[in-house]
Amino acid sequence: MFRYSLRGRGDVNEWRDAARGFLLAGITPEFIEWRTMDDADGLFGFDENRLPQPADPPPKITVQPSFIRLAEAVVCHSDPTRFALLYRLLFRLFHSHGLLNMATDSDVTAARRLAKSVGRDYHKMTAFVRFKELPLPEGQAGRRRFVSWFEPDHFIVARVAPFFQRRFTDMDWLIATPKGSASWDGETLKTSDDPAPKPNLRDDTDDLWRIYYASIFNPARLKVKMMTTEMPKKYWKNLPEADLIPGMIARAEASVLDMAARQASEPLPFHHRIQDAAAKVPAAPRAAAGTLAAVREDARHCTRCDIHCLATQTVFGEGPADAQVMVIGEQPGDQEDLAGKPFVGPAGKLFVETLQQAGIERDRLYVTNAVKHFKYQPRGKRRIHQKPNMGEVRQCRWWLRQELDLVKPKLVVAMGATALFALTDMRQKLEDVRSEPIAMEEGKTLFVTVHPSYLFRIPDEGLRREQLARFREDMISVKRLM
Repeated sequence: MFRYSLRGRGDVNEWRDAARGFLLAGITPEFIEWRTMDDADGLFGFDENRLPQPADPPPKITVQPSFIRLAEAVVCHSDPTRFALLYRLLFRLFHSHGLLNMATDSDVTAARRLAKSVGRDYHKMTAFVRFKELPLPEGQAGRRRFVSWFEPDHFIVARVAPFFQRRFTDMDWLIATPKGSASWDGETLKTSDDPAPKPNLRDDTDDLWRIYYASIFNPARLKVKMMTTEMPKKYWKNLPEADLIPGMIARAEASVLDMAARQASEPLPFHHRIQDAAAKVPAAPRAAAGTLAAVREDARHCTRCDIHCLATQTVFGEGPADAQVMVIGEQPGDQEDLAGKPFVGPAGKLFVETLQQAGIERDRLYVTNAVKHFKYQPRGKRRIHQKPNMGEVRQCRWWLRQELDLVKPKLVVAMGATALFALTDMRQKLEDVRSEPIAMEEGKTLFVTVHPSYLFRIPDEGLRREQLARFREDMISVKRLM
């Protein structure tokens, strides 16, 4: 049985050197008792604090960089079992290189939990350290000097010190904590793992923090649980504005009622000048009733279905009012929603290229969509297309019928199943009616093909080329029908 004592202040090298010695000797984890200076008699309090002789021949040790990064975080944790956990992982990695990829392994889970806790402590320190300025001696000029006090949960001072050096490189500072200190003098970043005494300082910025916090506090949006999660109470004693929080919470309900009673009953300053200026702007002439321009203006304010709630704007059709051919797609995409025009995104560009190959000028076509608003699902910063349902298509048919009645096309090209349903209420397979002219009422002809966006979704490259060639043949058929 071996005992090994470490200083245990966040230095991965002292553990790594010891762990390497035990691993070279082939010592299994259960035969090592890892201790720290907090529970040992001094830094090296045991005669057994020595490394065994390596095996002959010594094994070749290679460690994944991901484990080194994990160990650098875990050794900063204050959990006394962290060194035993890391050695257990190291010993197992020596025999199973894919261990860190096993998310359900108890040792891997425990190590990542400790690393995550260290990461949270790192974030809290960068967020809640408050520097207080030390006055320079009278008559002395030089760089400004600051000092701060913070109480981290773990041994993260050396780990987080470079962040403050990069952020506050133009001033001298000292960060003191019960778990060590860090300082910067413009040239050298120094760290120590010895506990530092708490400075008793106050400066004028304390009052500024209180004034600022009181001015931004909104009692109507108060969520105490969320606030204490993001700014735990243990940090309050070192934050000057935290003195105000209990009183603000207690008065929150009364403050909300007071805000409602004091809400504006008179126009804002200069409101009448804005109104006078707006009255002098000539109103745009109203389009003549019964024209595409009038329908387009009405569609701008459409609220017939819920899709309009998230869309940027209505995307109405465009093209000659007497076009002989009307092309109908499904709905606007992300780029169409922003531009306010149909078929300008990737699918639209492919559509225009195919028209050119078939000898068709887009300017001769009236191009529109069965649904006039962009339906999507937010995912991070992206907006992911969602197919409109049948009820939404039926609601938007109001605008499509008016376009058909006013343009009076001889040939209607339906691209995709949604467009086909909007025109005919047919819900059959697209392949059953594709590429064949279909007679419609009032002498119109319907021609069905795929939507160009379908071609982007085909995973097989060979099949995609085949379908693209067929789509091109469909446009050539449209040219013949024109």
